[in-house]
Amino acid sequence: MNMRHFVHTDAVVAALQPGHPVYCLRPAELQAAAKRFLESFSGRVLYAVKCNPHPLVLKTLFDAGIHNFDTASLGEIALVNEVDTNAVSFFMHPIKIRSEIVDSYKKYNVKHFVIDHIDELRKLQQEIMDVRGVAVLVRFATPGGVARYELSRKFGATVDDACSLLRAVRDAGFEPGLAFHVGSQCHSPDAFLSALLLTGAIIEQSGVELRFLDVGGGFPAPYFNDEPPPLSEYFRAIKLGIQELGLAKQCTIMCEPGRALVAAACSLIVQVLLRKEDAIYINDGVYHSFAETVTGGLKPPVRLIRPGQPQAEETGEFTVYGPTCDNTDCLPYRLPIPVDVREGDWLELGQMGAYSNAMASKFNGFHADTFVTVDALPFLPETSLATGTTQMRNSSSNTSVSQ
Repeated sequence: MNMRHFVHTDAVVAALQPGHPVYCLRPAELQAAAKRFLESFSGRVLYAVKCNPHPLVLKTLFDAGIHNFDTASLGEIALVNEVDTNAVSFFMHPIKIRSEIVDSYKKYNVKHFVIDHIDELRKLQQEIMDVRGVAVLVRFATPGGVARYELSRKFGATVDDACSLLRAVRDAGFEPGLAFHVGSQCHSPDAFLSALLLTGAIIEQSGVELRFLDVGGGFPAPYFNDEPPPLSEYFRAIKLGIQELGLAKQCTIMCEPGRALVAAACSLIVQVLLRKEDAIYINDGVYHSFAETVTGGLKPPVRLIRPGQPQAEETGEFTVYGPTCDNTDCLPYRLPIPVDVREGDWLELGQMGAYSNAMASKFNGFHADTFVTVDALPFLPETSLATGTTQMRNSSSNTSVSQ
């Protein structure tokens, strides 16, 4: 895949002088993140395509060893198939369009589906004539209060309903499984333990032996205002919870990481269009790459880029407006930016690999879709153990600069 490549993000600005937003993708970080999951999770790793569906992201993860993909639509399934025909898609959206059930099964050989209601099972029974080798996983709801996004508000059966559904799946001839999702950007490893305890209760109450168990996503990434526990604690909790279940050897364990794989693998360069006292206007906003600043309140690290020119060491808190004519196109918090920021400067924002380009619309004629690749280390917030202050690792010089 042809894409311009740079050593670091300052070089991107120096060479391109971009007037439109530029995503700076770090393939080496994607490869490292894939390796971390493949070595730490003792099961099948499915990448959640919805998090960042860019073809280079999918191809890099596939080449790094992640060959299974959590998809939610026929469009995502087609994207995965374009990356490599050996890639395997899992249709994990609990509510599916009938025609997409048929096309995913017949055209793309999808054999794994998720449901959380009896009517969805009936859809599968009516649209899939040969159920041999087809797995249906029943998704159940988990307790809330532990994640930025509480997905069980929308999806997931109760324990009693999950038991009934699981028996119905088995009786219909499908390979039975269970699935859950503790919520996106989960703050507590113990949330997985709690969900696995519910898994055990459903298995015991239903009397069904599982063929598949999907522990979902929720694996977090660090942000300027959100420093979760290390991923190792989540892997440890999952391993412990699964050991307690005593599942049969033929039960395949799966997970669906998205954010933890791609967040640090991409930063975003934007340009300042105007400064009005303590407010700046940039060429990207909440209808485009910054949707999560509103929906999740997540705050990326930021630094100013002004090639070949000095900049103030002192920072101030600035309101940041996006480029559209809509008054709601404003980040929900102020960002620390050098006090001499001016029109024409560029800003790099880190941790932008997850739910950025995936969420971008073309509202008001603006659209961020330019990608380059860089070698630089991820631009992410770092908490100093010595001082307790939050720092940001500079993706150009690979040093830390206090904020």
